Amino acid sequence: MKGKTNQRVKRTQRDYTMGFKLRVVNEVEKGEMTYKQAQDLYGIQGRSTVLKWLRRYGTLNWSKPMDNSRKAPKTKETPAQKIKRLERELRDEKMKTMLLNEMIDISDKELGTSIRKKLTPELHEVFRKKSK
Repeated sequence: MKGKTNQRVKRTQRDYTMGFKLRVVNEVEKGEMTYKQAQDLYGIQGRSTVLKWLRRYGTLNWSKPMDNSRKAPKTKETPAQKIKRLERELRDEKMKTMLLNEMIDISDKELGTSIRKKLTPELHEVFRKKSK
């Protein structure tokens, strides 16, 4: 009786030619397959081998995962949309400022800290004149 027919031979990085590595990297970067699909298709055993090749020989930045939250908008904002977005951001910043001020007040009252700068009478007069 013969042994397993699907025995895998343990390979090292040196077993793959540079041309083979570049072909795999090119196919993955073109979007023809994922790096895991390339591993399965070509029988590459190491879990991170293709990723190492992508980092070393690829043209894209594969070192960090992509951040999908900062995608550019597909269409340009209309003035009304921009106003709504800015109003929303302003409201959020006002709430954040109120929260931080409340935290400072609590810290000053309960912990005896003095985080806020005390205004001298001269500075107080200057600010009062500016607000009028």
